[in-house]
Amino acid sequence: MLRLSQIKLSINHKEDEIKKAILKTLNIDNKDLISYKIYKQSIDARRKKLYFVYTLDIEVKNEEKVLKKNNKKVTLAPDLKYKYVNTGEKKLKNPPIIVGSGPAGLFAGLILAEMGYNPIIFERGKNVEERTKDVERFWKEKKLLANSNVQFGEGGAGTFSDGKLTTQIKNIRCRKVLEEFIEAGAPKEIIYKNKPHVGTDILKKVVVNIRKKIISLGGKFCFESQVTDLIIEDNKVKGVIINNTDFIESEVVVLALGHSARDTFEMLYKKI
Repeated sequence: MLRLSQIKLSINHKEDEIKKAILKTLNIDNKDLISYKIYKQSIDARRKKLYFVYTLDIEVKNEEKVLKKNNKKVTLAPDLKYKYVNTGEKKLKNPPIIVGSGPAGLFAGLILAEMGYNPIIFERGKNVEERTKDVERFWKEKKLLANSNVQFGEGGAGTFSDGKLTTQIKNIRCRKVLEEFIEAGAPKEIIYKNKPHVGTDILKKVVVNIRKKIISLGGKFCFESQVTDLIIEDNKVKGVIINNTDFIESEVVVLALGHSARDTFEMLYKKI
């Protein structure tokens, strides 16, 4: 795979003009271009006329020959595949527990499920379908449910923030998040646009599809299940208490609380 940079086209260009620009820039025939995809799209607004500037990942025949002939225009594309962490040597007796089903909880659950750990995700709020009804009822009737609102529930607070996908880091792991969003139904453009955006209506469907994927991989979701205590013995986690009654044993507890679970933070502060 090769990476071709600085392909500049009018913002009103047609889709096939990208392909034409690749062929012209590399001086190759159509039959030699196997595939291409957009890695990055930005806007050049330095002059009166606006342009899109593309960085493209391309697959061609005779890759070494094309790379050598265009050594100032093309580089080898870096490996963008997500790398899982190494597993430990000691087998877990119980599935790992994740507290919260916001972005951090969902992706912790997804990664653990993909690695075969069958995580259990506890969420104090409701699933996104029921949560949406409660939020709409609040806007219309001003009836607030303490654990099912724009702050609490599947998807976290961001579910109702219109899905602005922004971050201050450039870690390669961010691409994994965007790829999973696209697989779950988000527009494919989010992976290459600067500061991409997914509307709330689409984002709610994305959250559901990520949940379904986690379940298909062996994970489990428990809604309306608030972690009310963390059990620690001899400086080791033993499990959690759900809704002040049920003890769930686990040696691993991932806290993905978000910023609004003040009562849980207070409980943890006393424990730790």
